[in-house]
Amino acid sequence: MIGGGIAGVAAAANLAPHGEVTLLEMEASLAFHTTGRSAALFTINYGGPGSRPLSHASQGFFNAPPEGSTDAPLLHDRGNLWVAKPDQMDHLDEIAREGVASGAGSQTVSPQEAVALAPMLRMEKLGGGIYEPSAKDIDVAGLHQAFVRILRRHDGQIETTSPATSIVPVGSGWRVTTLKSEIDCGAVINAAGAWGDRVAEMAGVQPIGLSAMRRTAFMVPGSAEISRAPMVANVDHDYYFRPDGVQLLCSLAEEIPDEPSDVRPRMEDVALAIERINEVTNLSIRTVNSQWTGLRTFAPDREIVIGEEPEAPGFFWLVGQGGTGIMTSPAYGSLIASLVTGSELAPELRSAGVDPEVTSPNRFRR
Repeated sequence: MIGGGIAGVAAAANLAPHGEVTLLEMEASLAFHTTGRSAALFTINYGGPGSRPLSHASQGFFNAPPEGSTDAPLLHDRGNLWVAKPDQMDHLDEIAREGVASGAGSQTVSPQEAVALAPMLRMEKLGGGIYEPSAKDIDVAGLHQAFVRILRRHDGQIETTSPATSIVPVGSGWRVTTLKSEIDCGAVINAAGAWGDRVAEMAGVQPIGLSAMRRTAFMVPGSAEISRAPMVANVDHDYYFRPDGVQLLCSLAEEIPDEPSDVRPRMEDVALAIERINEVTNLSIRTVNSQWTGLRTFAPDREIVIGEEPEAPGFFWLVGQGGTGIMTSPAYGSLIASLVTGSELAPELRSAGVDPEVTSPNRFRR
């Protein structure tokens, strides 16, 4: 398993009961990059035709994690409120249709109802909203640790500060060389996020054409009075914000292409987000408590990629999660385990309508 973010540990936890699993992470700690910088929300009304069924199929794990994997609930009530300016109502209608199709339980709300849900909003700036009451905050660190616990329970190995330096086919399997060891294995799972194409090239596999997109988030002072307000997101992805204790987590919701790296915030992105949020709220943000930037990785069709590379048996892709990687991790961990072991899909995947062909890398090789 190459990559110690949420994708890598989810897949490793699901594969560990079936055999020996070694997870390789290039950094000194797991979840150093995107996973460790995510403020994820579990929301059904988000993503494409491949990821939405995976969200549905992940609900059981979130609601009832395996015994001993967590010390606290993984989900906490929040709600998600999409808002639109008067000239953005067409986009709001599109989100409403998607919500109905996905069974998200979304509700169309008036400007008055939106302000009742999120009192910091300025009514004169609103054309309307879509509210998804079932959306919940995800304890990202708790979820990541749950998968790590499951992996260790089944004697899975974790090697940090161990970037792969060579991946070559050997017999019917693969030999992966790191700075510390040489590992012969039957399958390689590429869960390297923004580095996914680089890992593929190392293995002699044609890249998919992944794009790494930077996104900046920051914390500003909030208050106890609005601590239970929903997440508020603009339909054109101009910004989002949500309470985090007595702070507010804010973002420009930008997608700016960047190279796989330890990306850092740009002050101009933070300033633009503050300007946009102040325009539509009465928050009057002036102080930033902390800030960070992560990379969200997309395939060319912006759909998640899960499955065996048709041109390299035993090499599996688990990349391109975009903004859905945290909330779909229980389901795609189960899916990749089924594909690697050749076993039947779990009942929760089948009942949610998960179709492995939709997310297969075969679509890029035809």
